Amino acid sequence: MKTYLIEREIAGVDQLSADELKGAAAASNAALAQLGPKVQWVESFVTKDKTFCVYRAEDEAVIQEHARISGFPANRITEIAGKIDPTTAHG
Repeated sequence: MKTYLIEREIAGVDQLSADELKGAAAASNAALAQLGPKVQWVESFVTKDKTFCVYRAEDEAVIQEHARISGFPANRITEIAGKIDPTTAHG
């Protein structure tokens, strides 16, 4: 599977309560359950009016299908080519 960064433009997402975020996660999980092993949600970061989500998926099409089922936009889908962090300097 490939790893993708998904940018979702969702006005006011940074103002959602813990219960509202819980509901959003549940909606995403329900969509993931329908799509089976073809897609996995790794984590998401909430910023002003956007989320940035890391997913593992067979291809972009399954991410777009997740967006359709869940009702959350996938405004930009970018395949992640690699990863670096502070420990990369020591490798």
